[in-house]
Amino acid sequence: MAEIVNMPKLGFDMAEGTLVRWVVSENEPVEKGQVLAEIETDKATVEVESPFSGFVFQHLVNQGDIVPVSTPIAVIGAQGEKIDIEQLVSEPADLRGEEQEQEVVEESPPAVETVSEPVILDTQLPQGVRASPLARRMAETMGIDLRNIEGSGPNGRIVKADIEAFQAAPTVRPAAVIPVFPTVSGDIPEDKIIPLSRLRSAIGRRMVQSKLEFPQFFVTHEYDVAKLLDMREQVNALLPEGEKTSVNDYIIKAAALALREFPNLNSRLEEDQQAVNQFGHINIGVAVAVEGGLLTVVCRDADLKSVRQISIEVRNMASRAREGRVKVEDIEGSTFSVSNLGMFDVEEFIAIINPPEAAILAIGSANHVPVVQGGQVVPGWRMKATISVDHRVSDGAEAAQFLQALAKHLENPLRLMVPDLQA
Repeated sequence: MAEIVNMPKLGFDMAEGTLVRWVVSENEPVEKGQVLAEIETDKATVEVESPFSGFVFQHLVNQGDIVPVSTPIAVIGAQGEKIDIEQLVSEPADLRGEEQEQEVVEESPPAVETVSEPVILDTQLPQGVRASPLARRMAETMGIDLRNIEGSGPNGRIVKADIEAFQAAPTVRPAAVIPVFPTVSGDIPEDKIIPLSRLRSAIGRRMVQSKLEFPQFFVTHEYDVAKLLDMREQVNALLPEGEKTSVNDYIIKAAALALREFPNLNSRLEEDQQAVNQFGHINIGVAVAVEGGLLTVVCRDADLKSVRQISIEVRNMASRAREGRVKVEDIEGSTFSVSNLGMFDVEEFIAIINPPEAAILAIGSANHVPVVQGGQVVPGWRMKATISVDHRVSDGAEAAQFLQALAKHLENPLRLMVPDLQA
């Protein structure tokens, strides 16, 4: 019996998609679950599987066509079957069409995450001199004219060390130092108008929605990760190249275990805003940088998987995302997200919640810093994490307790490796 394949809905806000490529040509056999076509959405190019087995009788749309959701795109039937295409397409949608959509759509929307830029506070005097507040107060106290000092901070900013150096230097000095800058030559490039990609446009829409509709608050905690880094080094010494674990793999596992204790953060607010849907599965979305923006790949049931299994799955999904060949299940269904900028030497940052999730965890770098232990200053490893939470769902006390539960696993990392210790 001939069956119609419709354009699937690959996300709760998807209205149309572009059929990029037919993987199975007309008159070729196809099995249920085999990749039938590649479809581009606002977020990525997705491999779509055939919901039926048989022969591809006819493609109803061409490669490159933009097709609304639920529009017929192909006919699959038995070999040699006589098929009236016009009659088949004109029949009203039945339960089979609904099942096609249900196979693709997950409970939660894709998670796309952007991060806010850090702001550097500065004080600029009317004369155009930049100075930190501390440096300005010291200059006022000592009667020093800041125009006589060349700043060593960012953008020529005068800092405390510059004031101290000026005070210690001989008192005879020029009234002012006028720097001489070389002449810049060469052509100045023209202004460019660069259209936003579909991915960047989708990120923009979702982040505006998040900031306007979600009352968000933020809580930061600093973790002692010396034991975690030491254990990771020992684990990786036993693993072959290409399978070594990252710090983020341990964070994903730790976050999933902490969410067991705080299911209210593994949730979404229902559309009528009268109830909170606490998800049974803990599916951690992991932000991945791709060309033109960010995609979130989803590690499903992360609380039930080993760190090594998490590492392999996330690495493979991230590779597919960067190559533009993600699967639907790679990017759909996250219930809580983690965004890690530690590899970019970022101390800490705040991430914007991925609608409609209730929270997202932002991870900074692990830094080798002086710490106080037993009254002595010693070297140690510290890492900061900030959770952003929807205030309609939770509050600061619960967010702080979640971060404390996260510390239980990150600062005693053996818990992440031994199931009996994960309660």
